[in-house]
Amino acid sequence: MAIVLMVLILSICACKQTPAPATKRQAAATPQSSDVPSALPNKAFKAQITIVDPPTKLRVGQKETIQVKIKNDSDVVWWSRGARVNTRPDNKFYIASGNRWLKADGSLVTNMDGRYGIPKDLAPGEETETPLVVTAPMEPGDYILEIDVIQEQVAWFSDKGSPTAKTKITVTK
Repeated sequence: MAIVLMVLILSICACKQTPAPATKRQAAATPQSSDVPSALPNKAFKAQITIVDPPTKLRVGQKETIQVKIKNDSDVVWWSRGARVNTRPDNKFYIASGNRWLKADGSLVTNMDGRYGIPKDLAPGEETETPLVVTAPMEPGDYILEIDVIQEQVAWFSDKGSPTAKTKITVTK
């Protein structure tokens, strides 16, 4: 009798737990296209960048934290980690402020200095501030610190026509 009762209970439970059709399960597991990290469309590479109170002098190799104001000047939302979900450990598609050091004549010294990701999603017209640690070049002289926005492993915004922010800095011993 107990065995019959157990079989009856198990069969009732099994009937209540009918699986969803395969197509619904597959759809639920498939992320929405806006949730998958990807390269921004060309029209999204538009930013207004301002350096807040930039230094005019730094010592050779000095690290300095500057504040960078970034405004989304496009009509596309910028996700703070490339997308709302499924962030990547390699930072691909990550949107960040970054800097380059240029010689006084405009030639490149380095574009692999500081990076700092935007701290929140930015809708069109919204702005945020990021701290950016820059390291002065190792040779004394007059330099240009150029600030840009980058979608990591895709492009600098300036490569797509967006303006950068620049300031002259004298590097001393």
